[in-house]
Amino acid sequence: MAHERAGQPAQETDLIDLKAVLDAYTGIVPSSANPDQAVVFGTSGHRGSSLNGTFNEAHIAAITQAVVDYRTAAGITGPMYVGKDSHALSEPAYRTALEVLAGNGVTVLAEDGLTPTPALSHAILVHNARGGAQADGLIITPSHNPPADGGIKYNPPHGGPAESEITGPIAARANELLAGGGQIKRGTPDAQRFDFRELYIADLAQVIDFKAIADSGISIGADPLGGASAHYWGEIGRRYGLNLSVVNETVDPRFGFMTLDKDGKIRMDCSSAHAMASLVANREKYDISTGNDADADRHGIVTPDAGLMNPNHFLAVAIDYLLTHRPQWPADAKVGKTLVSSVLIDRVVAAHGRELLEVPVGFKYFVEPLASGQVGFCGEESAGASFLDFAGRAFSTDKDGLMLALLASEIRAVTGKSPSQIHAELVARHGGSFYDRFDAPAGREQKAVLGKLNPGMVSATELAGDPITAKATQASGFAIGGLKVSSEHAWFAARPSGTEDIYKIYAESTKSPEHLQQVLAEARVIVDAALNA
Repeated sequence: MAHERAGQPAQETDLIDLKAVLDAYTGIVPSSANPDQAVVFGTSGHRGSSLNGTFNEAHIAAITQAVVDYRTAAGITGPMYVGKDSHALSEPAYRTALEVLAGNGVTVLAEDGLTPTPALSHAILVHNARGGAQADGLIITPSHNPPADGGIKYNPPHGGPAESEITGPIAARANELLAGGGQIKRGTPDAQRFDFRELYIADLAQVIDFKAIADSGISIGADPLGGASAHYWGEIGRRYGLNLSVVNETVDPRFGFMTLDKDGKIRMDCSSAHAMASLVANREKYDISTGNDADADRHGIVTPDAGLMNPNHFLAVAIDYLLTHRPQWPADAKVGKTLVSSVLIDRVVAAHGRELLEVPVGFKYFVEPLASGQVGFCGEESAGASFLDFAGRAFSTDKDGLMLALLASEIRAVTGKSPSQIHAELVARHGGSFYDRFDAPAGREQKAVLGKLNPGMVSATELAGDPITAKATQASGFAIGGLKVSSEHAWFAARPSGTEDIYKIYAESTKSPEHLQQVLAEARVIVDAALNA
């Protein structure tokens, strides 16, 4: 059930105490004996809050030193690209990281201001394509998380989020350093200025048909939600002659202009109709409206006829469009999706005669297939995706919210239809489905239990009236960190969040909304039984 003020403008009482958050960054020293204050890399790096001792100066110094130790052992000798978003903790964490990198003699390339995650990924790919010493990167961001949170993520030379084989040892080394087991070197920050924005925006023409958008004259409203794309969208519009308006250029670390999310918190989640309420309310002002989260790796698509699109719906539309409008792509390029994405995607991919690559939640599973051209498009149900450029090369091996938002405008310009109208056509052609996700609080121990769910914990033989056909704990050979249960007409998956203290149950039914609710109810019973076992 949504919070009573979900979708309403934030009030002063909803805003963080900025001074308290910043003071706690240096004032609270995490205890190495407290497992709740340890470094933990989830699906997208380490995240936490300074207020409870989970994201503090000691964490960032230790993580950065651990990354340096890793890159040294791996023989990575090129520069490190470093960026940050607009969360309050990003600036002090950025300074800490620069101090440690300087103390270790690492050449740093950074820009004045804020850097979207996809711009950092693209810069790494461009640098390494030239040959010579390989570069990698750090991005200081908790993505869409609430204003009191901070985050840090490492992108190795492939440009995307690091795999568990890399983040596991980095986290272990960082915790060792937190416990006093080694030296953290620090020096005076010394970053060379690098223009991420110019490189990224200039190269966007390799992946988006800007001429079609400009010639169509369609009106575009872009809302950065106070994030790192705030100073990118205006330049994109000017550079390519688009009829584009930046809905809100305000950058405020308290994010006081936001509407409250489903749980009553401020969260820059561009896939949430509550967080995007302002843009949705004005959807008729533009032919296409888009939103991005704080580091611009996610996209939200708003159309005049449907409001905010379900991320699964837009992913299906994007795949259908790209497979018919990118003839230079390899004919055998697969389409990647996470195992908790809609079955409509499966049907669209099959209709185009393409092979589907299904992976666990986490964009890191797409990086190698995308970089090698094995997949042409890959997307997550949480509104993160990327795809190859016109020549069939990887443009960004991390989620790219700017690129996907612009693709929505290209689709509208080229087809003359909104993405939501095309989605309706896909449903008419391939059949409809009903999809939902349930979130609930979960502590560290509960999340550990959920991450080890196995088929033996499910004694049921039916799911909402249909025989269970599969109980999966792996996808494409990777553990999913949870469990997916399927029948002929429905499925659900349960897993702990890798970014917040919650667990998630995803479910989909091809029968009806009522059947979906029955699936969700039975899934919750199964998960509760596992937690209380």
